[in-house]
Amino acid sequence: MIVVRSMDPRWLSNTWLVADRPGGNAVLVDTGAPPEPILAKVRELELTVTHALLTHHHIDHVVHGDRYREACGCLSCGHPRERDLFGALDLELEHGDEVESGGLRVRALHIPGHTRGQLAFLVNEERVFTGDTLFRGSVGGTTGPGHTTCEDLKHSILEVLLRLPPETVVHPGHQGETTVGEELERNPFVRCWRGLDSPSERPCRALGRPATLLLRAADYDGGSKCWVRFEGGDEAVVPGSRVVDA
Repeated sequence: MIVVRSMDPRWLSNTWLVADRPGGNAVLVDTGAPPEPILAKVRELELTVTHALLTHHHIDHVVHGDRYREACGCLSCGHPRERDLFGALDLELEHGDEVESGGLRVRALHIPGHTRGQLAFLVNEERVFTGDTLFRGSVGGTTGPGHTTCEDLKHSILEVLLRLPPETVVHPGHQGETTVGEELERNPFVRCWRGLDSPSERPCRALGRPATLLLRAADYDGGSKCWVRFEGGDEAVVPGSRVVDA
């Protein structure tokens, strides 16, 4: 399997090109990063790109979609819960649906939390592309456009993504790759949610509201991300810049 990444220098968001072999078939995962490096590799390897697999609708993951589709003639694929936000989809994918492209077999995994229609894509049972749900050492937020709940995010990570074999390579929507085993053992959010580490339980203000800070940890962009609990018991994962000591 061939995997090539283009990363946007501002958003640090990835577009992934996944191919079965030189001269064979390929798919894209997300279309938010600069097209030129990906399209150059498509030409170099003489690939036929059949599908653009979209993890979610946020602009940093889809902004170059038209350019990729025009250049490759590929089908745009995403979850039906975000169909209107994508503008149009050629193929709607629910949890467990599969797409085949040459020697690639791709299974869609519905992982709501960051957005309601967030999808991961498991390729040949070896590599999983997780969008903005699971990163190396961090997790997705639950306060952006189209989010659902922190409980959804926890379930998507603990009961879907991290149920995959530990050697499964994780390709996030931002920054570099990791593995399921690495995140089970070292991701501070995952460690707390698995009961391996204890939350901090410190008073704070998050998004301008009284809250309890349960965890502050480094995020993929050099900043931080926080897990908080609001009065009433609702929890959220929010940007660290929006959390201050009470």
